[in-house]
Amino acid sequence: MKRRNRWLVLILAICPLVVAAGVFMGRGFAHPSGLFEPAQRGILQIRLWRVALGAIVGASLSVAGAVLQAVLRNPLAEPYLLGISSGAGLGAAVFIIAAVVPFSTFALPASGFVGAVLSLIIVYRLALVGRRTSSHTLILAGVVWSSLCGSLLMFLVSQSSAEGLHALLWWFLGDLQVFDAHLVLAAALVIGLALLALSFLAREMNVLMLGEEMAGHIGLNPERVKMLLLALASAITASAVCVSGLIGFVGLTVPHAARALVGPDHRRLLPAAAFLGAAFLVLADGIGRTVLAPVEIPVGVVTAFLGGPFFLVLLRRRQREIWL
Repeated sequence: MKRRNRWLVLILAICPLVVAAGVFMGRGFAHPSGLFEPAQRGILQIRLWRVALGAIVGASLSVAGAVLQAVLRNPLAEPYLLGISSGAGLGAAVFIIAAVVPFSTFALPASGFVGAVLSLIIVYRLALVGRRTSSHTLILAGVVWSSLCGSLLMFLVSQSSAEGLHALLWWFLGDLQVFDAHLVLAAALVIGLALLALSFLAREMNVLMLGEEMAGHIGLNPERVKMLLLALASAITASAVCVSGLIGFVGLTVPHAARALVGPDHRRLLPAAAFLGAAFLVLADGIGRTVLAPVEIPVGVVTAFLGGPFFLVLLRRRQREIWL
């Protein structure tokens, strides 16, 4: 217990430093003295917003992954498993192709958010048998819905113009460029409120990990808690996807790393996952700006390169230890 608490303190201390170091990664300035140069202030402002967005999105996707792994009791669960990302992408694609309203900074993210929320409702209704849902049916319904949305997305891509195709690629590859600070602040507000609510449900998540039958004996209403947790996880995932596009592997690998360090107790796991997710995505974005500079690698590509092998190592070495 003491070792896990020490790891939590270490994570809370080091991860903000990693996030701060992300400001200096990539072209622009590579030394703190550059902060005081008048010519660099514009770059600094852009970089600060980008790092802030990366921290917000990384924390939200990581926490959403930890929550879904607890609700579904599946180590392979992650924010995009239930078709949330596919629904968001489909909503954005329909907006781009149809162009039913004038294009604006908020219109495209709003359409993605609506698609994500509708996807969650559809998946939940498909998995609902009577008044109960099981983890297996939720996962199966999510996989089927994701496949359907993916097929519709490919059809829309094949019918889109060059301008529309460029906008869709932004969603598919992930991007942390900030085009409107108000949009970032709106997403941060939704994510912050959802994360605060989840922090008060850590005990309920610990109980759900014991199984729904055991949770019912203890006095918990498993179905009601599952609905609330799924709604909160979907809200932060949809908000993150709306401002950054589709960024994979953060919600899959980071919760495993946090669980291996601080244990399965969600009172420690959620803050550890949030801080590690923020540092991981900011670091991945910095690597994408640096490796082939001045050419920039999309952050979603970098997270796949880093997260894929890391997750395979976790499955190989630590799966039994961190789940039993």
